[in-house]
Amino acid sequence: MNPIKILILTANPQIPDYDPLRLDAEVRRVEEALQRSRYRDRFEIATKLAVRTTDLRRALLDHRPQIVHFSGHGTGEQGLVLENDAGKAQLVSTEALAGLFGIFETGQIECVLLNACYSEVQAMAIHQFVDCVIGMNQPIGDKPAVQFAEGFYDALGAGSDYDEAFEIGCSAIALEGSSEHSTPVKKYRKRRRAPLSAEPAAEPTSVPATEAPSPATQSQSFGNINISGSNNAFSGIQAGENSTVSQDNSRYENNSRQSMNISGGTIYGSVGQAGGNLTQTQSQNENAKPLTPQEVVKLFAEIETLLEGSGLPEGQKNKAIGCLESAKEEVSEEEPDKTFAAKNLRKVTKILKETDDAVGVGQSLLEKVTPVVKKLLPWLGVASHFFGL
Repeated sequence: MNPIKILILTANPQIPDYDPLRLDAEVRRVEEALQRSRYRDRFEIATKLAVRTTDLRRALLDHRPQIVHFSGHGTGEQGLVLENDAGKAQLVSTEALAGLFGIFETGQIECVLLNACYSEVQAMAIHQFVDCVIGMNQPIGDKPAVQFAEGFYDALGAGSDYDEAFEIGCSAIALEGSSEHSTPVKKYRKRRRAPLSAEPAAEPTSVPATEAPSPATQSQSFGNINISGSNNAFSGIQAGENSTVSQDNSRYENNSRQSMNISGGTIYGSVGQAGGNLTQTQSQNENAKPLTPQEVVKLFAEIETLLEGSGLPEGQKNKAIGCLESAKEEVSEEEPDKTFAAKNLRKVTKILKETDDAVGVGQSLLEKVTPVVKKLLPWLGVASHFFGL
């Protein structure tokens, strides 16, 4: 099994009226946390000090890490503070930083920890491309920053996923009596990840997401469709022919049961709540068939081809392709998270709209992408207004 590579980057430039940070102590505590851990042999640490912009790029390319840990100063909207050749401060903008992470293959970098003041802004931007990003929503002191890092890596070394490791890190600050335990914030996306234990897992597990959980019980099939479940919102139904949908509303005040009969057509989007039973008939298009997984992947690849061959500015192009790659990877899963895929595809259309408004790219790329997106609507379970089309 290949080790999980952790790249620790520090920058502590000379800044007037600022005391130097104790970054050496933080690096030492992180190394100690992993060296004493149960799964210490599963981690490999590389450290780069006094990081300049060239060092940042080269370190990512040379080490190809799964976890990137930055310790230093942050300035919120203005970006993170690295160093120049003279040891003075050099700002790196949020857009440039996110663009760098967006270049790497989706899923290659699993987690980014920005242990710097006001770094939530950068965390949000990088989260377009990285599943777990941790930043700080306000200034954080030296001691709480070290406590969080130590707790986070204690948990990772014990086999925790990133979500639990984040909570342990916050708890480490709180246990020391500091009120700064609410300063770290995480941007977290569900992603299947193998456990660290030596024994292979019986089935892939899903790490918890920060978004609302899925309904407790739900089943769905296509063709002659039968969908049932507790609190089923009837969202994203494809009906090639006849369908029957039932719902147990036991958690609602009137404890009513609900059923729906659909004949023909294709229904998508949120159908909503009905007081009793609902019957709907829709004209049948003989050519309207549910998309196969292979057809869905092919449509996403078609959008990617349009993006790659476009005249978009390089930054916007990389950002759009990064979002699309995240969606394409998800739809290739055996049980894809369609909501996650739809949200990333919506980011792509948003980027195209903003780019068209700003620089006026010849024949609008959005006009070429829109017909392909509309073909995906039934499978994604959303209506066209979800993408602003």
